[in-house]
Order: sequence, then structure tokens, then C-alpha cells
Amino acid sequence: MHITLQRLNDAVHFEAKNSDGNTIHMDGSPEIGGEGLGVRPMQALLMSLAGCSSMDVVSLLKKMRQPLEDMRVEVNGHRVDAVPAVFDKIHMQFILKGEIEEEKARKAIGLSVEKYCSVAKMLDKTAEITWGVEIER
Repeated sequence: MHITLQRLNDAVHFEAKNSDGNTIHMDGSPEIGGEGLGVRPMQALLMSLAGCSSMDVVSLLKKMRQPLEDMRVEVNGHRVDAVPAVFDKIHMQFILKGEIEEEKARKAIGLSVEKYCSVAKMLDKTAEITWGVEIER
């Protein structure tokens, strides 16, 4: 896996590019010269957690023959008041749409967060990761 990070201005606006040419923009907080031109690195980490677990959940629900029409994940992270300011608590709320059995949704999410999602497994070294599920029909 290879990523290239390129500085785009004279402050802290960067573009990260993967080997396929896909990009994301990152920027720092205003306190360090950020201009709101991209996500902050710790926000990107929460986005990665949501993306990683969501890919697992979609795959698992498909294997369970659950008709997932749509999904959204709301993630809230709390950081310690120290340097480095790592996450110590993260809550993920999965909002699934479709005629999905709640027990199967809970199983899929649990397997992802607790076993399969690589990002979650890295983050659980410093953060308590909790989750909930809502099903909209």
C-alpha cells in the first residue's frame, strides 16, 4: 500500500493520493494555519473507521440475505486532554434502511467492529468503541 502526501499551499493544506489516483484533501485547524480546505487528520481517522466497518456490514448483511436499501453511520469521537490527543471513546451509530432483522444487523455490526474491521482493531488499543443500530423501514 502506498500513499503520497503533497503540500498545496504555504500553510497546512495537503492532498493525499493513493496508487489508483484517488485523492482527499487535509487541512489543519485555524490555530495552526488551516483554512478549512480539507478534513483534519483525526476526522479522516473517524471517517476511515466508519468506512471500514460499513464495508464489512454491507458484505455481511448481503451474506445473511438482508435487503439493505441504504445506510448511514454517525460517529462521535472523544479525545483525551493531553499530547498526543488520542481518542479514548468512540461511538458509532449505524442507521440502516430496509426490511432488516435487528438481530442480524446487530450480529453483522458486532462482527465488524469487534473482529473484522482493521481500523477498529487499531483504534481499540486506546479507545473504547461502542455502537448502536437503528433500522428505518
